Amino acid sequence: MRLILLGAPGAGKGTQANYIREKFGIPQISTGDMLRAAVKAGTPLGLEAKAIMDAGGLVRDDIIIGLVKERIAQDDCGNGFLFDGFPRTIPQAEAMIAAGVDIDYVVEIDVPDVAIVERMAGRRVHLASGRTYHVAFNPPKAAGKDDVTGEELVQRDDDKEETVKKRLSVYHEQTAVLVGFYGKLAESDSAKAPKYVKIDGTRAVETVRDEVLKALGA
Repeated sequence: MRLILLGAPGAGKGTQANYIREKFGIPQISTGDMLRAAVKAGTPLGLEAKAIMDAGGLVRDDIIIGLVKERIAQDDCGNGFLFDGFPRTIPQAEAMIAAGVDIDYVVEIDVPDVAIVERMAGRRVHLASGRTYHVAFNPPKAAGKDDVTGEELVQRDDDKEETVKKRLSVYHEQTAVLVGFYGKLAESDSAKAPKYVKIDGTRAVETVRDEVLKALGA
């Protein structure tokens, strides 16, 4: 099972990725994890990437693709892998195809921006314990207070409405175009084209999980 998980920040990709990993026994691979591991291991590509990052530059796509090929050749990818947050751009997607990295499925968790803003901007956290609440969906017993300690809840900077909207804007500019790219690829006659699955992510987590796994033949 070799798949790519697409969706905006806050669409619930992380939660669904965990279910997919457990079901198929495959690792979840992100660009950041790959870069950190290659840098730590001191591989030639890792050292090259480190030099670029230390200089404040963006790691080139050819290096990223090289790291991908190294990573998926490792033993834990024997049953497949789940790419999370990669590819981020069409050039990366095209480079992956050119490098012969085959994908079985592209799964999009589709949630409208307005629902994502509501989800994320409503989150509140008790920092000391990590307990999380939502002003609409899972409110504390007393407004703004942790149920256990009575201490103040906070809204993390990442969850503030303006931050969420900014992240969504970046997603639509850079990554949302992959939805169209892989959609068209799936409609082509190419034997190498992955199947494209679009899942309504606005429903209950368990409902989304069941539909994702069913679409993947589990």
